[in-house]
Amino acid sequence: MAQAKRCRQISVTRPTAEPWYAAGLRFTCTQSGNCCSGDPGYVYVTGDEIQKIAVSIGCRNGRLSSKYIRKVGSRFSLVEDEETGDCCFLETKNGKRVCAIYSVRPLQCRTWPFWKINLETADDWCRAAQDCPGINTGKLHDRDEIEACRKVTRC
Repeated sequence: MAQAKRCRQISVTRPTAEPWYAAGLRFTCTQSGNCCSGDPGYVYVTGDEIQKIAVSIGCRNGRLSSKYIRKVGSRFSLVEDEETGDCCFLETKNGKRVCAIYSVRPLQCRTWPFWKINLETADDWCRAAQDCPGINTGKLHDRDEIEACRKVTRC
């Protein structure tokens, strides 16, 4: 009887299969701006991120106005253009769409494309790659790095 119980415990706690991306994934941001545009959504920001963004764009009081952030429930999100879906910090410079706050962009942006929604299956990753020219190119990110990004975002 005790032996059967032990076997059940072992089967419950046995390691799960490796994720499909266990060998790593390639990604280097090309700053195409594609991840900063499109369907409406939320780019959540923390108080610290708001302050860093405010300082970077020259707001002396360390606060952002409603031109840049909006309240969503108990959280804050960056504002998007109602017509285009563009993030309020997406600019066009020399014909290229770029992030005006790239060096202080929020965690949610820094962890793209290693979001849960893009990592469920290889097909999900390929779907994200259709809009993001940086996916499957450049730096090889190992499983630990991918998992760290995936775990800190709600996406």
